[in-house]
Amino acid sequence: MSKCLIAPSMLAADFGNLQRDTEMVNRSEADWFHIDVMDGHFVPNISYGIPVISAIKKHATKPLDVHLMIEKPERYIEAFAKVGADIITVHYESTVHLHRTLRQIKDAGCKAGIVLNITTPISVLEDILPECYMVLLMSINPGFGGQKFEDVTYQRVKKLRTMINDQRLNTRIEIDGGVTDNNIKRLVEAGADTFVAGSHVFKSNNPTDTIKNLKSIANN
Repeated sequence: MSKCLIAPSMLAADFGNLQRDTEMVNRSEADWFHIDVMDGHFVPNISYGIPVISAIKKHATKPLDVHLMIEKPERYIEAFAKVGADIITVHYESTVHLHRTLRQIKDAGCKAGIVLNITTPISVLEDILPECYMVLLMSINPGFGGQKFEDVTYQRVKKLRTMINDQRLNTRIEIDGGVTDNNIKRLVEAGADTFVAGSHVFKSNNPTDTIKNLKSIANN
């Protein structure tokens, strides 16, 4: 399996000290910045948009993993690519023309991924999987950080890993929501290899050590 990656979620950062927290992630063993974009329609929360992402990109030295929790994401793909997104993931549930949207992401110069909510069956990915650099499985209901991890995720990861292997693909499996040092190893054993961690990192006493610990557990 691929090396496991850690992507701290900037939604949990201190927005009053955004440069400080961005530079902390730069110095840490984290691999990506996870950027949650929420529109108040697809999910019941509003996070941040282009100006804040631009501010993070100005100081970030690692890739931006941009997770669009917005309706009709195809309207904004080029804008997010232009501001510095390296990976863009869109929800299966958010767009009618998913194949076209994934191609649009690639044409904009970014890696493309699909996100599934907890109640969306893994089976919907069977035909579209070859178009995906990554599939993000929500392990909470999207919209707010700090939620409890849903145990059904383990079985969903196993199903997705089997599908990826059966199609002989190298698609990454990312988990978003409630990832901690208590469940990351079991998620790796199920087949996941990329992990978003927000509150667990930024609310810890030493975020740099927390990131290091997550990465160590995942890769050993």
